[in-house]
Amino acid sequence: MSRPNVYITRSIPEQTIAELKKTCDVEVNPHDRALTREELINAVKDRDAVVTLLTDNVDADVLDAAGPQCKIVANYAVGFNNFDTKAATQRGIIMTNTPGVLDKATATHAWALLLAAAKRIPESERFVRDGKWKGWSPMTFIGQDVDGKTLGIAGLGRIGSMFARKAAAFDMKIIYTNELRNEEFEKQYGATFVDKDALLKESDFLSIHLPLTPETKYYIGAAELAKMKPSAILINAARGPLVNEKELVEALRNKVIWGAGLDVFEDEPKLADGLDKLDNVVIVPHIASATLETRLAMGKIVTDNILGY
Repeated sequence: MSRPNVYITRSIPEQTIAELKKTCDVEVNPHDRALTREELINAVKDRDAVVTLLTDNVDADVLDAAGPQCKIVANYAVGFNNFDTKAATQRGIIMTNTPGVLDKATATHAWALLLAAAKRIPESERFVRDGKWKGWSPMTFIGQDVDGKTLGIAGLGRIGSMFARKAAAFDMKIIYTNELRNEEFEKQYGATFVDKDALLKESDFLSIHLPLTPETKYYIGAAELAKMKPSAILINAARGPLVNEKELVEALRNKVIWGAGLDVFEDEPKLADGLDKLDNVVIVPHIASATLETRLAMGKIVTDNILGY
């Protein structure tokens, strides 16, 4: 019996690749970059399984290129907005992701963004590195306190709830919106369920933890930013298009809100014009789940999904 043929669209931890190689023939994208559309279509031809990343748009054309023998596409990511699930269902192809294992890392990273923005860490670090620091001053890089403030959370799923739990260390008031109210969580952590309008108006810090769907795209835009406090800080470590990035740039530039911390962007790796020129935003390159432990755990789920099939 021939061994299954697996293609991996970008290099992932060697331990994951080695585990697949025990029972499968494995080929990995040799380039340290995402494949172009044409390269992806050519690479998946005649594969039994494909391991994809969130940068790969897996639609009907890609699935047809893979061929009728391809029965599983395993996303090395918690999201699946890069999947055309309808097209996969029509072709009898299983699609999987890696939920759960990156909750802690992503929630912690969102807190790192929040604290860095509130305390102006990147801005002040650049100041020191550029040789501009001439000594202590009582009014240099005045930031914001976190303790006792109101923390708003949009989306109380696995990551959102994990993020909220960490607020206890700062004695914060937690308010949240979610598709469904979570009364048990409210009792345990003193959280309050509110509508979106109240979330925007009352939050000192607003962190987004929603999936990207047609309904949630541009969850935050100019109208929403205008409702927030001038002292508010927006955090997004979920998906870039949840925020209208161009309108956020204008809001930050005009001090409609105080600051932001972003791990994800609307058109990665491209940034909205002017975003990288603003001092009141922390920007990092989509690294929320980038810990060794998390990457290995994601790889195990991908391996289990493919070999299990």
